[in-house]
Amino acid sequence: MGFSEKQESLVKESWEVMKLDIPHHSLRFFTLILEIAPAAKNMFSFLKDSDEVPQNNPKLKAHAVKTCEAAIQLREKGEVVKEALLRTIKEGLGEKWNEEIGSSWGEAYDQLAAAIKNEMKQ
Repeated sequence: MGFSEKQESLVKESWEVMKLDIPHHSLRFFTLILEIAPAAKNMFSFLKDSDEVPQNNPKLKAHAVKTCEAAIQLREKGEVVKEALLRTIKEGLGEKWNEEIGSSWGEAYDQLAAAIKNEMKQ
């Protein structure tokens, strides 16, 4: 199954809503990763030795905004990242969210992840 034109349209339309508040959604994305996989905290040098609630860490806030559109680590954390991404988009869209948008974003993520993994093998 490929990425259909309708799915692409849904992703683009919902991204227009999401990008209105990139700082908030970026921070929420990273916070969800840390909620889903607490051990991921060790991936961030500025969080390793901190007892602070991660979403209150100013360095995480800066990092989240800076890396919002960057490539994601996929080898071991793919499903965590996908879940956090989908939950962030669902929260960001609020009432505009529906399962069709969710499956479209899921397919977009899967296509991107497959392309990146393929490049990493080469």
